[in-house]
Amino acid sequence: MIDHTNNAIPPLCDLNGAPTEERNLRTVDIDTQPTIDLVRVISQEDHRVPAAVAATLPLIATAVDYAVETLRAGGRMHYFGAGTSGRLAVIDAAELPPTYGIEPGRVIAHHAGGRDALLQAVEEVEDNMELGARDAAEVRVGDFAIGISASGRTPYVISALRVAARAGARTALISSNPASPYAAEVDVHIGVNTGPEVVMGSTRMKAGTAAKLVLHSISTATMVRLGLTYSNLMVALNVTNAKLRVRVVRMLMAATGMGRTGCERALAESGGDTRVALVSLLGEVPPRVAAATLRETDGSVREALRLLLPANVPDVPDVPDVEVDAAVDAAD
Repeated sequence: MIDHTNNAIPPLCDLNGAPTEERNLRTVDIDTQPTIDLVRVISQEDHRVPAAVAATLPLIATAVDYAVETLRAGGRMHYFGAGTSGRLAVIDAAELPPTYGIEPGRVIAHHAGGRDALLQAVEEVEDNMELGARDAAEVRVGDFAIGISASGRTPYVISALRVAARAGARTALISSNPASPYAAEVDVHIGVNTGPEVVMGSTRMKAGTAAKLVLHSISTATMVRLGLTYSNLMVALNVTNAKLRVRVVRMLMAATGMGRTGCERALAESGGDTRVALVSLLGEVPPRVAAATLRETDGSVREALRLLLPANVPDVPDVPDVEVDAAVDAAD
């Protein structure tokens, strides 16, 4: 049973149990080392992070399933963070619409202190529980709120998650403190054991790296599960500039095994919509039929192809990048 009734926050000076606040015995002499040895130590510590994240994969998978259920049902996903954690959340959320074509406003990042705190540290805002509650006021039943806090106890984040939970949203906490005192208050706690930082308490380092890995694992896996990729291709990407046109044509060539001219023609006839062009090419149907089929499948290319070609959904051709690049170069 998740307890959302406890409004207490431990004293801000109480950092007992937060691994990121311990002293790293492997780095006590970094200020005496030659530069190459110093950066080698930093690199060695960074190498510990992926294994620590891997140990939490079942919890990350649970968060992904929550996110998929939320977005499929029309709900929204909210990130709450302060400092480095909040900035990483803003970056992750901002990249999803242009990369995967998801509508703006479906994944929202709330950063303590707002826009001003993105460019310059405003340390006191992370202690502001009222600010966390205010920022979470827009969370509704059916939404999914994810808090990011290296220590697992940031007042802004905990307050926001409590308000979200009371509104009927699912909640998750990403931290570098497996023993966070608030783990029992959320539906899933992804506590990554990154250990002490190279510089004591500098959580922009390993804890920040872990938060980024977890965030992009959750968001990327969610977009894939929602059908916003075909194989490992960003087929929800639409053409808005010359670079993206080249990228989209390359993707169409990789997905279909067809030449550049045919892929460019299909893209133009599809109004620059990558998914329509791809379904049109693979399903051998006009763009208008491809578009209608995609509407039936909420934009999933693979599901659209199952409707058009129920007995023979095409595999993605194994075309090495060098062959795609050679085809593009030859046509230029």
